[in-house]
Amino acid sequence: MRRRPDPLWRDGAFRNLWAAHSVSLVGTHLTMLAFPMVALLLGASALEVSLLAAVEFVPVLLLGLPAGAWVERLPLRPVLIATDLVRAAALVTVPVAYALDMLTMPLLYAVAFAIGLGTLFFDVAQLSLLPSIVDEEQLTSGNAKLESSRSVAQLAGPAAGGVLIQALTAPVALAVDVLSYLASAAFLLRVPGGARDGVRAGRARPSAERPGLRAEIGEGLRFVFGHRLLRPVTLCAAAAELAFAAVLALQVVYAVDTLRLSAGAVGAALAIGNAGGLLGAVLSTPAVERLGPGRALIGSVAVFAAGALMIPLAGGAAGFAAGLFVVYLGVVLFNVVQVTLCQTATPARLLGRMNATLRFITWGTVPLGAALGGLLVAPLGLRGVLWLAAAITVLSLVPPLLSPVRALTSYPSADEPAADQPARAGSPA
Repeated sequence: MRRRPDPLWRDGAFRNLWAAHSVSLVGTHLTMLAFPMVALLLGASALEVSLLAAVEFVPVLLLGLPAGAWVERLPLRPVLIATDLVRAAALVTVPVAYALDMLTMPLLYAVAFAIGLGTLFFDVAQLSLLPSIVDEEQLTSGNAKLESSRSVAQLAGPAAGGVLIQALTAPVALAVDVLSYLASAAFLLRVPGGARDGVRAGRARPSAERPGLRAEIGEGLRFVFGHRLLRPVTLCAAAAELAFAAVLALQVVYAVDTLRLSAGAVGAALAIGNAGGLLGAVLSTPAVERLGPGRALIGSVAVFAAGALMIPLAGGAAGFAAGLFVVYLGVVLFNVVQVTLCQTATPARLLGRMNATLRFITWGTVPLGAALGGLLVAPLGLRGVLWLAAAITVLSLVPPLLSPVRALTSYPSADEPAADQPARAGSPA
């Protein structure tokens, strides 16, 4: 019996949004490899290289909350295109400065900040645009396809980056990422504005009726932390992201120094881990259909926790790779369910602020988790820090388990009361 084609692939608006997201991600993961290489080419120290990675998250900490309110005041598609063009313009300065022998670490820091700023606004706008492009019952599938692209990019980006860096040098290889942002903008130009933008705009308040920026930010925070479902999901995501950041920061050091793995074995293990993420995206829709979003979300965190426990138990490459596979499977499955749940529970006029609030809280824990992981290695050892990260992952299950999330059998509606009430019963969608 032939499988019916996924209707989302016949939707031109979604197809172009997915293509823009995907091509941009491949270039971004190429940059994640090339940027440290460029810094090392300039003679940067280990501290300077680590600061370069951290600078990209500074815009989230500084502007994460107002980003949502600003995005809600603007048409979403032009915001997405503008952020692609800003990132391309910032990044092209690196190969140009290199060719002119003017490349410096301060310039790299400025470029990293600009890319982080563009990525913040791009992600908030994209997450707010998706619900206006696809029907509510297709949100899980749409988010799963976007997460699948992320997993594929994590696999393909570094591999392609390694080849390009070897052939062209790291600064010149960054020009490929410039092209990826331009290609993303070209795909976004093909996302139709008309009717669907009108639906979104019709739900927003006229600018004359809008309160000040501070009041809008406060409304977004109150909505997220006052919501019976979003509050526990956000707390769970923040704790899990804190633990995941520590694992990401130390996974290579642990593999090389403790497990004594070769560079090839480490690369293979990381590739296997990313394959787990791809499987998590594929399984997200059937998991929600079979279990409901509540149990699927809690189950995904339990899977993540199981993988986190496997990593410090690993005695070699096989155990390490298996742990990473399970971790990434759980993380990506959680991301799809969590994002869809938050989108369906949020009124259209608050989508930008809700997404920005979640980004601020969860991404804000990334530098904290990475820094704490590094600082605790001296007193606890690498395995000790990984055990602590696993324990935090287990504890992240507490908020959803003690909330109405555990009883959700279908995604909530934005029309439902946000205050604490019994969760909606019924069959999974």
